[in-house]
Amino acid sequence: MSRLVVVSNRVAPARSGGGTGAEGGLAVAMQGALKDRGGVWFGWSGKTAPHDSGKADIVEIGATSYATVDLSQQDYDEYYTGYANSVLWPLFHNRIDLTDFSRRDRAGYQRVNALFAGHLQPLLQKDDVVWVHDYHFIPLGEFLRQAGCTQKLGFFLHIPWPPMEILLALPNHRSLVQQLCTYDLIGFQTEADKHAFLEYIQQEAGGEVLSGGRIRAFEQTPAVKVFPISIDTADVATLARRAENGAQSKRLKKSLLNRQLITGVDRLDYTKGLIERLEAYQHLLSRYPAYRGHVTLLQIAPPSRSDLADYQRMRRQVETIAGHINGTYAEFDWSPVRYLNRGFKRQTLMGFLRLSTVGLVTPLRDGMNLVAKEFVAAQNPEDPGVLVLSRFAGAARELESALIVNPYDIEGVAETLAKALSIPIEERRERWSAMFKHLSRYDLIYWRESYLRALEAAPCAAAAA
Repeated sequence: MSRLVVVSNRVAPARSGGGTGAEGGLAVAMQGALKDRGGVWFGWSGKTAPHDSGKADIVEIGATSYATVDLSQQDYDEYYTGYANSVLWPLFHNRIDLTDFSRRDRAGYQRVNALFAGHLQPLLQKDDVVWVHDYHFIPLGEFLRQAGCTQKLGFFLHIPWPPMEILLALPNHRSLVQQLCTYDLIGFQTEADKHAFLEYIQQEAGGEVLSGGRIRAFEQTPAVKVFPISIDTADVATLARRAENGAQSKRLKKSLLNRQLITGVDRLDYTKGLIERLEAYQHLLSRYPAYRGHVTLLQIAPPSRSDLADYQRMRRQVETIAGHINGTYAEFDWSPVRYLNRGFKRQTLMGFLRLSTVGLVTPLRDGMNLVAKEFVAAQNPEDPGVLVLSRFAGAARELESALIVNPYDIEGVAETLAKALSIPIEERRERWSAMFKHLSRYDLIYWRESYLRALEAAPCAAAAA
């Protein structure tokens, strides 16, 4: 079995004896594969340094090497804050209005990808399989090939791929797509993402779609497939059962005084639709006064990219509307919104989700949204809650028994919330059962192994050359 080399912007902490229980889905999936196959997890250290040390910092744990590289402050500003998160992130989420393109940041993005390729290539062994993750590293495959890499290269995009009309707003769209086509396998979250990519290939790049899921463009023939990322369904269910009797879950349940709980868990990001969600909840309280005093919204929103002005502005907006709702509707013994701008341990969150009558997951655009899947897996089968899910989350393509909403339709979301709060238990069980069955079959391990099988089966461009 070939070694696995994982490349991602951030690397899971190197620990012996397993994780802390706080790791996200990618970390769990990759660490499991690396434990089985051995290999390298490579990426940014999360630190800045005045100068490039000339080599990666490597920690060996069993058969896995955790290799990280520091960035200079200039690299961080141009590659990470600049191009990755002020251009690609908003553009790929259809927010052209928030993009801040500059040739300087574009050059920094390319420079850091070349830097990382230079550090990674000497760590590779002949038969390694390289799996590159997300928008930070679209050009990495090309730079690895230029550095002499002959290994199979796979890429997986965790965020959405934009429609062609949106992508054309990127000044260097053609060169970026050409770099993406260097990989032997390109993976997307949904069929819609894949369709948008193929539309660009055919209509803008002058390429063609071949049989067997491959394309021909820019003198390359990569495979293009869909791999919806998932969760460790059984593990989430176990965590939620354990957490149900934990101290924090008991505190939350006691504080509710038998009120129904609506829960949202999101990073504080403009893609998550937090403002629209709060407005819909406000409309629920206005339009359906019977719920006043009988329902509580718990919105957990840990900060994200706090050094960017757009995020600072959004945080103020969310805090303002949450305060306005509480100021308008609160009673001396009830606050309609509990807004928590911090994170919690994974098991604690699963316990909160298990206690919820409604899981409210309403992003404006999301590659997948694993919170939606975690909500389903965390439920008590005897008394499950109801998932209200945005149609613009990738998860909506799989969780068809959720109540699907348009997050821009404030009144419609409020009406759906009222429905969710009153669905009979038999219907709730039926909806939950269908979703849980799907998640049990198509879990995180299925996602990981199906991608790796496809990558190992894909022809290697370097070998063909």
